[in-house]
Amino acid sequence: MGKKQFKAESKRLLDLMVNSIYTHREIFLRELISNSSDAIDKIYYKTLTDDSLSFHKDDYFIKINIDKENRLLKISDTGIGMTKEELDDNLGVIAKSGSLAFKKENELKDGHDIIGQFGVGFYSAFMVADSVTVKSKAFGSDEAYKWESTGIEGYTIELCEKETTGTEIVLKIKENTEDEKFDEYLEEYRLKSIIKKYSDFIRYPIKMDVTKRRLKEDSEDENEEYIEEETVNSMVPIWKKNKSELTKEEYDKFYEEKHYGFDKPVRHIHIKVDGAISYNSILYIPEKMPYDFYTKEYEKGLELYANGVLIMNKCSELLPDYFGFVKGIVDSEDLSLNISREMLQHDRQLKLIAKNIKNKIKNELSNLLKNERQQYEAFYESFGRQLKYGVYSDFGSHKDVLQDLLMFYSSKEKKLVTLDEYISRMPEEQKYIYYASGESNERIEKLPQTELVSDKGYEILYFTDDVDEFAIRMIMTYREKEFKSVSSGDLGIEMGENESTPDLDNEENKELFEYMKNLLSDKVQEVRASKRLKNHPVCLANDGELSIEMEKILNAMPNSENIKADKVLEINVNHSVFKSLKESFKEDKEKVNLYTNLLYNQALLIEGLTINDPVEFTNNICKIMI
Repeated sequence: MGKKQFKAESKRLLDLMVNSIYTHREIFLRELISNSSDAIDKIYYKTLTDDSLSFHKDDYFIKINIDKENRLLKISDTGIGMTKEELDDNLGVIAKSGSLAFKKENELKDGHDIIGQFGVGFYSAFMVADSVTVKSKAFGSDEAYKWESTGIEGYTIELCEKETTGTEIVLKIKENTEDEKFDEYLEEYRLKSIIKKYSDFIRYPIKMDVTKRRLKEDSEDENEEYIEEETVNSMVPIWKKNKSELTKEEYDKFYEEKHYGFDKPVRHIHIKVDGAISYNSILYIPEKMPYDFYTKEYEKGLELYANGVLIMNKCSELLPDYFGFVKGIVDSEDLSLNISREMLQHDRQLKLIAKNIKNKIKNELSNLLKNERQQYEAFYESFGRQLKYGVYSDFGSHKDVLQDLLMFYSSKEKKLVTLDEYISRMPEEQKYIYYASGESNERIEKLPQTELVSDKGYEILYFTDDVDEFAIRMIMTYREKEFKSVSSGDLGIEMGENESTPDLDNEENKELFEYMKNLLSDKVQEVRASKRLKNHPVCLANDGELSIEMEKILNAMPNSENIKADKVLEINVNHSVFKSLKESFKEDKEKVNLYTNLLYNQALLIEGLTINDPVEFTNNICKIMI
């Protein structure tokens, strides 16, 4: 029989498919196994509609055979097979899906959905093979046919001998090149690893003749080789089982087998959804952060399966960035096996799955926080920073999802507390949620700026992560209470009846403070009497949106533009240092200059800021000691 030609558009598709669509050549085996699984599904469907037929699962399987010497790889199945017309129709027109047509005609509703789209997937074989031969005998037919092609040149179909119903595909594997080692597709261990990776949960056995070794009977030292048929795939995925059947140990084992991490997961979430879109999912919340979590190399995303067949190793579209630490799988019957990354980004069904997954993760973390505080705190130590980044990103659009999961160290409780817990303890007269920023809890504890708020008995949240203050600026208010830094110009604290307030702004003080401001030039916006200091002589406060801590963080970034907060030097007018300042202002302006510079540099050191001239600072200290 003469060679048939592919249509022009099919030639272009074949060329594009082989060279562009699939990044990894190993995908060919997934495609061919999926087609075999489809073919067996079709036999199964016939048994549902024809009482004269019976379906014995043991009779149906997929077999992989290797012939290294002749560079042949054979994939055979005991499925429904194809007639001559079906071979011509399904394999002669690229991207026509026999499985898709079968599905539409029969509308399977029993869970045996058809996963392949035969045309495009089948042609992935040409990524690794110089020629492809398909022998097939259709169910109920006495004749078998052979389809053969070397690629774009075309194909032939002719009668052949085949005793049993089903299909066998023989690939003539390409010779090695400088860039590609095609020998690997003739190695048992490599084929087994590809099957385990992509097709482990195909519901029919995938069998291989595997080489084994044993000791010879007449020798203790020599081994002899023998061949044994082995089922490579596990067939029943854990996510298809009922939750009641599974133990925590089995979920943990799956986590370990999938190499999701070296830790034990804090929580697993098993989801089964049937409805407008059907899918199964197992998600894991890890306890420990991966070593590369904040590097470019880390890829977030869930494994995505189409009816038990892996179609994407890291599907980032299924997880928001702030839950990027979550591991797991999603398996849906409603997704195409050949769906591309571009299609995924616009897939309505995938967006519905992603939304549901986001809500499930949020609920699970909320329950963990509420019911197992210690475990949540262990998780939060690893991933709390990521949740805060989530609040800050996208202009705070995710704050409603995340704000109840946040925790900060409390000045009163001496442990991590939630915003809700803080609010529940607030005295009636307290106007704001107070916070202080610094490098560590110990440093913040000693900050002069905390004195007034602490003396009033108000709780202070300690911000020690670089993202804390930025995230809080995005939240703005929590349960109608604003956040207020202890370094802010106005703390909103009213003095009680028994608390005396000195005359901070009398004319004499104003003149002194104006003089000090001029001495400090553009280093501070203002010098003023402090309402917040009790025991310390001096501190820096800030006016405006940018805090001193934010200034430090922004300037530590690459390509920073020397951003400056609007600093205010605050002086404790009840401190003995201020008395010395006032006396010097009347009699010795040189001393005022010396004291002003010392106080300003002291305030910088308290904030963890760099002193411009450390030598001058130490010399000035020596001057007051003489």
